[in-house]
Formats: sequence, structure tokens, C-alpha cells
Amino acid sequence: MDQRFNPYTPGAGKRPPALVGRDSELTAGQVVVDRTARGRSATAPIFHGLRGVGKTVLLKALHAQAESAGWLTVEIEGKQEAAEQHRTKQRLARGLVAAARRTAGRRSSLSESWRRALETLSSFSVAAGASGVELSLDVDPSRGRGDTGDPELDLEELVHDVVPALRESGTGFGVFVDEIQDLDPATLSALISVQHRAAQNDWPFHLYGAGLPNVPARLAEVRSYAERFHFVQVGALSTTDARAAFADPAAEEGVRYERAALDRLVEVSGGYPYFVQVFGDQAWRLATGPDVINLRDAEVAIAEATAVLDDSLFHSRWNRATPAQKTLMRAMAEDAGRSQIADLVTRLGKRKPSDLSVTRDGLIKKGLIYAPDRGLLQFTVPHMDEYIRRQPES
Repeated sequence: MDQRFNPYTPGAGKRPPALVGRDSELTAGQVVVDRTARGRSATAPIFHGLRGVGKTVLLKALHAQAESAGWLTVEIEGKQEAAEQHRTKQRLARGLVAAARRTAGRRSSLSESWRRALETLSSFSVAAGASGVELSLDVDPSRGRGDTGDPELDLEELVHDVVPALRESGTGFGVFVDEIQDLDPATLSALISVQHRAAQNDWPFHLYGAGLPNVPARLAEVRSYAERFHFVQVGALSTTDARAAFADPAAEEGVRYERAALDRLVEVSGGYPYFVQVFGDQAWRLATGPDVINLRDAEVAIAEATAVLDDSLFHSRWNRATPAQKTLMRAMAEDAGRSQIADLVTRLGKRKPSDLSVTRDGLIKKGLIYAPDRGLLQFTVPHMDEYIRRQPES
């Protein structure tokens, strides 16, 4: 096939050519924007699910909705590295300054409400150490608030001072956090607290998030009332939607799949959007015919795509694990899906579940596994068990 017309977009967070099977999430996001414009309360979603299900793509799509409505928005990403976590407030401040520039640039003149909002925003950014970024407007940061150094108090003052300007223009303030489970505790606690205050006071402030299956538990651990968030579990596509995700982009380029080829690719992808894009990309690249992808093409593509996934997705995660953690993961890989901790204890020759606690907790902190329920463990990456079974014993 001609690579100039390859419609697939393999890569983390890249929007696929056909965003199928997510209509309900997109509609719910637009409802938040529309209700905010009408001055009514709304609750933004917090997406959670396995890696590769398209949570980041959904978060970006909802961010685009808010941007189109003229909202003040900022995107940040949680990081596991301690050095990166210390810079979260700076990244938040820099993003807010950039957003304020866009917002102010759309206005012919600044009202008193917007001036006060921008003063506090500027003060917040200076206090956060966001050096090298300025609003470049006739705004005096010394007159603003949000500069105490206390993340919770500063963020609350910032949102409080921005609200009148938002209401004046019928817009909202959205903070979009990817990998929210890895956000540093101080910033996460502050965002949850401010969202709680916003709900109580009908402030047009919305915290959106996306992360691993442990997100609801993580947020509740930081703040008990985080259970009031609108958590949305994102899973694999249905068979019908997965078929459309493969076939529709190709059809747009005049290429069709033989039924057997499409069935096989849907099967091995498991309906996970990330895998659909990788397998579809390889099927396009390796197809021998000018306008048809047949079963032989699909089988060759599966072998090549598996090698690509091994190198780009699984290998780095496997190498992050210690020898003891790899041993536990190998034991988990013997199961199809979830593993019973009691079975793992027996399988590894241990005496009691607590013998696995340190290793288990280390893997959870690294985002490699999670506990879907009491006494259970599961990989956060689909098909990780298959990859591990392909690895030789060291």
C-alpha cells in the first residue's frame, strides 16, 4: 500500500482517524460545556482504565470542546519521578499563563473582573516559580492573590478570583490532568479540594482526569470526598466498533479488508484502540495488494506488530521491574486475566499473602499492576501476560 495514504496513527495519545465507540463520553463532555455556558452546575469526568484504551485521546477531545467554547484551560500530566513532581505547580502556572494570553487576546478590552482575575493569575504564576513567562499585559501581579505558597489556599484563591470573569463571559475553567494517579500529593489534594469547593458554590471550575484503574481509590486516598467525582471506566471497544476502527479509515482510502483478515485483526487486538492502530498500521504497510488486505497480509502484520509492541510498549515496562518483581509478574502471567493472590502465594512457594506485599506494592507504584478487588491483581497493560510468557527465563 502507498504509505502516503496510510490512515492509521500508532502512538500514545494520538487521536485515531475514526474515534468510534466513544459517543457517550463525547456527548457527556459537551453537556458539561453547554451547562456551564448556561450558568448551571455540571460534573466533569475522570476517566480510568487499562493502558491502550484511549483515555488520553478522550481527555484531549474534551479539552478541545472546552477550548472551542472559549474556556480558560490548562493541561498537565502526572509524573512518577520525584524531580518532575516538584515541578508540577510550575507546569500548572505556565499553562495558565499561556491560557490567559489566549483568553485575553480574544477580548478587545479588559473588564474589572478580568483584570482582577489576571492579576491573581499572574501573582500565582510568579509565586509558583514559573520564571520566563509573563502575561505581557497591563496587569500588576502585586495586586493579585494566590501567592502564599500553600497549594490548596493559592489554588482556591485563584479560582475564586477568576470565577466572576468566567461568569461574565459565560465560560469555564478546566484543568485537564493525564496520568492523574501520578500527580504529586500536594497538587492533587489541592485540585480535589478546589473542585469540592467549586461544586458547593457553583463555580464554573472543572477538574478532568485520566489514569489507570486505581484512580478512584487513589483520589479517595488523598481526599475522602473524592468519591463524589464522576468516574468513568473506559474499556476495550466492542467487536462492532473495533471492526469499524480498522475498516472505516481504510475504506476512506479505497482499501477494504477481507472478512477473515478483519476478524483475525479484531481478535488479536482485543479491541484496544492503541493495538488497533498498531496492527492496522502494519497491515497497511505489509499488504501485497493495491486495494485489499487479505488474511495472509493480516498474519504477517500480526507478527510484525507484535515485535513492534514488544520493543515500544512492553520492553521498557518489563525492564523497570526488579528481579523479585519480575518473578511475581511471571507468576501472574500464568493466569488469563486476574490473578488470585492466594494462588500466587502457593505458586511462588510463599507462606502467606504478606510475603508478597513489598513486591506487589512496588509494582503498583510503578503502574505495572493494580488491585481490581480485594485479593486480586491484574496487569495495567493488555497482553502483558503474553509478552512475559515469550520472555526466556533468566
